[in-house]
Amino acid sequence: MVSLGSPIAEGAEAKVYNVKLMGIDAVIKRRESKPYRERQLDLQLRSDRTKSEARITGMASSLGVNAPSVLLVDTYDIYMSRVNGIGMGRLIGGSGVKARLLETVGIYLGLLHNAGIAHGDYTPANIMVGPSGAPSVIDFGLSEITHSTESKAIDLLLMKRSLSARQYASFAAGYRRSCREAAAVLARLKEIETRGRYKTRTLVAKG
Repeated sequence: MVSLGSPIAEGAEAKVYNVKLMGIDAVIKRRESKPYRERQLDLQLRSDRTKSEARITGMASSLGVNAPSVLLVDTYDIYMSRVNGIGMGRLIGGSGVKARLLETVGIYLGLLHNAGIAHGDYTPANIMVGPSGAPSVIDFGLSEITHSTESKAIDLLLMKRSLSARQYASFAAGYRRSCREAAAVLARLKEIETRGRYKTRTLVAKG
């Protein structure tokens, strides 16, 4: 049993803590009980989602995507390697986001989509940029194995909403390079953007 301090991140489904696991710097992602859910349903959902997230996180690493290494999985807990860096979302407005970084983030999404993985929350907040400038993809809690072109297009939409037109062009170029079905997914993205609830545009590029 590890000792937990204050969470370093907290979402609707889980809390994340820094821990030491057999002397290794790690994090634990713990899915908390939801008192508003029926008890057996709550236990089953937490267990199933923990297993699914651990499996997909491990798959991502095997595809060549920088992602946390899964160290240990318990019923409702995932122990993962600690990813050091700064969230890409904090770099968007300045000069810290280079075209090559954005292309790599696009390449990573293409690799995930080739394997049938939709991330579900592919935003700058879930891209960590390490001291060397290399990105890592984190938080596969909403990810799923799917053939849905729509789900993959939503991944693109979520990133597009956070980027300038110039930044998105670099990201999309990387995606086209790696994703075998890029044309179909980008076409579906265009279709989604014509719908009222999803209509969006990239920010006006500066400079």
